[in-house]
Amino acid sequence: MNRPFDFRRGGYRLPLRAALLLLAGLTAGAPLATAAPIPVDDHSFGCISKLTPVRGFFVGNLLGNLDGTLKVARSPTGGVYPPGSVVQLVPTEVMVKQPQGFNAATKDWEFFELDVAKDGSKIRKRGFAEVVNRFGGNCFACHIKAKPQWDFVCETGHGCDTIPLTEAMLTALQHTDPRCPGADKVSAADAAALKALADLQKAPAGGAKKN
Repeated sequence: MNRPFDFRRGGYRLPLRAALLLLAGLTAGAPLATAAPIPVDDHSFGCISKLTPVRGFFVGNLLGNLDGTLKVARSPTGGVYPPGSVVQLVPTEVMVKQPQGFNAATKDWEFFELDVAKDGSKIRKRGFAEVVNRFGGNCFACHIKAKPQWDFVCETGHGCDTIPLTEAMLTALQHTDPRCPGADKVSAADAAALKALADLQKAPAGGAKKN
């Protein structure tokens, strides 16, 4: 879920294209949902590494259709993820695909921000185009930039803005998911990456390199 992190800002302005699609999705002309929403609660999310890894992120399916989700995630040409698909890059943020028609603006993806601890997950925020994470980043504003064939999922080359987190930082966050067994045994490499991430978060305005 490759989005433009900016730990120094308190807000995020939607680009014009994103704002227009959000407005379109809220109008009476938006398509109606064709099926009941997929139930999602705190217990729907667990240790990130229990999901299936794909090129550095993880996927699953809340309806049991993992094969369908993996077929799209592994495709070199993209595709439309089936309902129930879960896409996760870091422990505290998740995308879940709701049935067709739930939200035209987000292509039916629902965004979640989680608080995670050893005893489980707690949904901190959830929604569609309105979800802003704890760092002031709007999930929709980044994911809308993904080229159509990638169905709102961001990776390098998909059209989304880059993020200033290195591969080592992302891996360290995944390895230290407190919901996973052994997460408290932090390697030297992960500790160094987490320190670099903490330093990035504390960087003063204008002190971090722009992407």
